[in-house]
Amino acid sequence: MQPLVISAADVSGLVGRLWWPSLRVGGFVLAAPIASEVAIPARIKIVFTLALAFLLAPLAAAPASLSIFSAAGMLTAVQELLIGVAIGMVMQLAFDGLTFAGQTISMTMGLGFSTLIDPQRGASVPVLGQIISIMGTLSYLAINGHLVLLGALANSFQTMPIGAANIDRDFLLAVATWGARIFETGLLVALPAMIALVIVNMALGVVARAAPQLNLFGIGFTVTLLCGFFVLMVGLDGIMTGISSLIDTTLQAVVELVGAHPAGAH
Repeated sequence: MQPLVISAADVSGLVGRLWWPSLRVGGFVLAAPIASEVAIPARIKIVFTLALAFLLAPLAAAPASLSIFSAAGMLTAVQELLIGVAIGMVMQLAFDGLTFAGQTISMTMGLGFSTLIDPQRGASVPVLGQIISIMGTLSYLAINGHLVLLGALANSFQTMPIGAANIDRDFLLAVATWGARIFETGLLVALPAMIALVIVNMALGVVARAAPQLNLFGIGFTVTLLCGFFVLMVGLDGIMTGISSLIDTTLQAVVELVGAHPAGAH
């Protein structure tokens, strides 16, 4: 029985086949929803990155002439990291839009002082923003959005091969354009509630002018708060429809962002 001989070239080839997909997957884990949460330990993120990179390695064919320690290899490493961040960041913008929508409603109805620590960002956000963000996360998981996002990541190795000039002006413009559209859609989720609360505040202003002797500073906060909760309860179905539409639009944006750069079309 002949002994197993492993040469330095074999080790270098194995490391190279795992190195390139690990960079793109690592950037994805840094920016993607749920996977990028601060509450998740760094060791779990590293293990998840390596395991996912190992599974996607057969799809990530890198040029044989591309060396890890060359100047071209360094530029390719940065590009792979940015591609992964871009794929995850587009989806993350949807949840940021939902959080901002909740913050806007909270400030309008007088709940801006009520905050909680967001485990995903490690910062204090209004409770209503956290609730809407949780609703968005549950909707995202219910429609298997995480699987669609992983599928887009796997497809990116075919449409945006390693070592090619994948990041160009069109790619960056597509990320910025989709980010603006997603953020706009997130604001539309909060628009009905904001309009209703603005009407309530205008009505209180008219009452204050008509009856200056009333102490609206004492009852105005209570009226605005009660009207805000009433609007949220009545419009809950519409809010959920807007959240589902936002998640679907964002997933479509990720798929189109990856599919817009077919292999060889650079």
